[in-house]
Amino acid sequence: MNDATTASSVPGPTDPSLDADVIVVGLGAWGAQALWRLAERGRRVIGVERFGIGHPMGSTHGATRLFRIACMEHPGLAPIATRARDLWYDLGERTGQTLLRQTGGVMVGPRDGHVVAGTLRAVHEAGLESTVFEHDELVARFPQYAGFGPDDIGVWDPAAGISYPEKGVRAAVEVARSLGATVLTDTRVTAIDPVDGGVEVTAGGRVLRAARVVVTLGAWTPQFVDHPLVARRTPLFWFEGTTPEATAPGGDFDLAAFPVFIRQLPDGTTLWGHGADQADGDGYAVKIGLEDSGGAFEDAEADTVDRYIHPAADYGMLSAAVARAFPGLDPTPAKAIACMVTNSPDRQFVIGHPGGDTRVVVAGGDSGHGFKHAPAIGELLAQLAVDEEPFTDIDFMSPDRGYDGTSWLDEDDHPTAATTDATDATDAVDRLAVPS
Repeated sequence: MNDATTASSVPGPTDPSLDADVIVVGLGAWGAQALWRLAERGRRVIGVERFGIGHPMGSTHGATRLFRIACMEHPGLAPIATRARDLWYDLGERTGQTLLRQTGGVMVGPRDGHVVAGTLRAVHEAGLESTVFEHDELVARFPQYAGFGPDDIGVWDPAAGISYPEKGVRAAVEVARSLGATVLTDTRVTAIDPVDGGVEVTAGGRVLRAARVVVTLGAWTPQFVDHPLVARRTPLFWFEGTTPEATAPGGDFDLAAFPVFIRQLPDGTTLWGHGADQADGDGYAVKIGLEDSGGAFEDAEADTVDRYIHPAADYGMLSAAVARAFPGLDPTPAKAIACMVTNSPDRQFVIGHPGGDTRVVVAGGDSGHGFKHAPAIGELLAQLAVDEEPFTDIDFMSPDRGYDGTSWLDEDDHPTAATTDATDATDAVDRLAVPS
């Protein structure tokens, strides 16, 4: 984006000299929701998407994503996840779809490991409900698990569950269109230029003018925004049971018995995933992936990312971990698809006006944990684009924050898992929701 000095405002009445009040560039997870929330406010908004709506070329595909409110990545994400929960249900009601299923989820590992300690820190600082399963109870409640470490415990998040990327994007765009939004698909943006009085977006060889632009380009963001974001090739994998019954309804690895999890193994390897549901629409097998600790995946350019799956390189480490952790699953994936995430240096989102320029709102750096928050991120982007006060503090996601190579999880001044009592008066109620 080119520099310019004159900022713009988005007045209540639309400016007839402009094509739109706001242009949203990129209609993936965050852009589609921003389009909806802007249209909900009666704004004249154009959404531009390079591919189709709900496409498999970026970061928002693969049938399901994990949903959590006890976000170990930062306690400031809890109010965002809570707002996202409400908006997911709202959007689902408007379109007659299930876009969020709160099944509950368990975070497993050593008490001082980043999964358990980070989750309990978030629980403590955000004042959330949770239940701690000490080692013996964890082992008894989840017989599908193997290879526990002697200090492993579990943290049950009753609000966890799964959301649906393709359906969520299509639903948001559908409702935005019904509210008057203009949607341009199969249209490539080649330039985003702040100019006097607004912005110009060159899309499909045409120049569109608006007062503001919201840039939600996912892995393509580094091509347009001067910020240290890096796209990562991150394949997705699904597994079947060693017997057909294992992943069938009522089986040990059905979603009802094998809910959402993040699990740190004794060797430090961290897995995430959830159970199968063959009765849910097209159905899906058990989804499991590796946490990207820096070596599991590779940096990529969005336009040239390798979309082939390479057995040894892509899932050799994952299969070995699945064999140790869940021996009732066939460790060779039954299905795989290439995906991308876009990391920021501290693995936290990048949301706001870069350099304080109110003409531009940027949202990127999903860092592998962004989809669950999508409707609430869309709400924040809409608020920033029309000069409303954000519904929660977002300073920790500022594009202009400093980076020292650490994240919130690396800080030392939080309560530790060893000293945080996350079992509260609702413990008995929480436990009723846990598969036994």
